[in-house]
Amino acid sequence: MESSTDVLFILLGAIMVLAMHAGFAFLEVGTVRKKNQVNALVKIIMDFAISTIAYFFIGYGIAYGIDFLQPGPSLIDSNGYALVKFFFLMTFAAAIPAIVSGGIAERAKFNPQLIATFLLAGFLYPFFEGISWNGAYGIQDWLANTYGFGFHDFAGSIVVHAFGGWVALSAVLLLGPRHGRYGKKGEIFAHPPSNIPFLALGAWILTVGWFGFNVMSAQEVGGISGLVAVNSLMAMVGGTIMACLVGRNDPGFVHNGPLAGLVAICAGSDIMHPLGALITGGIAGALFVYAFTLTQNKWKIDDVLGVWPLHGLCGVWGGIAAGIFGQLSFGGLGGVSMMSQIIGTVLGVTIAFVGGLIIYGGLKIFLGLRLTQEEEFNGADLSIHKVSSTPADD
Repeated sequence: MESSTDVLFILLGAIMVLAMHAGFAFLEVGTVRKKNQVNALVKIIMDFAISTIAYFFIGYGIAYGIDFLQPGPSLIDSNGYALVKFFFLMTFAAAIPAIVSGGIAERAKFNPQLIATFLLAGFLYPFFEGISWNGAYGIQDWLANTYGFGFHDFAGSIVVHAFGGWVALSAVLLLGPRHGRYGKKGEIFAHPPSNIPFLALGAWILTVGWFGFNVMSAQEVGGISGLVAVNSLMAMVGGTIMACLVGRNDPGFVHNGPLAGLVAICAGSDIMHPLGALITGGIAGALFVYAFTLTQNKWKIDDVLGVWPLHGLCGVWGGIAAGIFGQLSFGGLGGVSMMSQIIGTVLGVTIAFVGGLIIYGGLKIFLGLRLTQEEEFNGADLSIHKVSSTPADD
């Protein structure tokens, strides 16, 4: 009975995180210009499909040493728990290319991105996932022996979000900005969101699904904690309020604010006090607004959805915040080392960014990453998919 309950528990978590990919899709649809909306939708669902194949045949084995190709009754042991655990963790792996998709929107070729997706979900992400969540290569043991505790990331501030955000940064830098985004004399030409209701819908779907992302990371009913749920809630509202205040009521910032808070709370959601979670989320909301403005307007990094500030930087903050607010002295439950958090965070960022440069750099050399200027002008919808989002209006 207990095994079947665990199967149902983690299956519901997998379904909730699967639904989050609709959130990724509509967040991108609402943010990009109208001529790129179809491409956003197709990319997300194709990235998910390719990620599933890559993670099933290669990635899950790299991370956890499990090979589903071996025959035998093990596939149905404990009501097939191993299979639904794969399903749950695969939805995390698929989040990496979904995050990247938002950064490279409106000017990236379709097929090279699918190849990158296969490499990310099949090789690069599982390599760091295995280190963090399966003790691969003895790094966690070394951290625990040296600093008292290993690297703590309960639901993926670093393993998923920061990792995806820093891979995205590498791809964005290799692609360069969209044509017409920045002038030769330093001018900045805005490309405003095409559909705020779709953007808001995407943010809401992600927000709701995130409670499966975080709470079900316990992976067993016996490990479920109401603390994780309430901390996720507090971080979410903290991020929303601060993004609204710092972003001066801008709807794009407001709807990314809860996502910033939720990114940051993943790592320490099981060990923080709710007040610590509120502060963590609030800092993340402000950090997103500040970093998005800085990267877009001063550094002229054309990260369309701001995935590096949202996932990359807020994820890093989440890894560090777990080492702060998880301490007993800050009302946390303890069992965390600041040095281990810093080392684990830096390791994840380094693997993601360098690995992203290798993958996307190789694709740029051999296949090219960008649409032509004419294709970009016409939009990815017509250039790649031969249809617009609303054909009746054309």
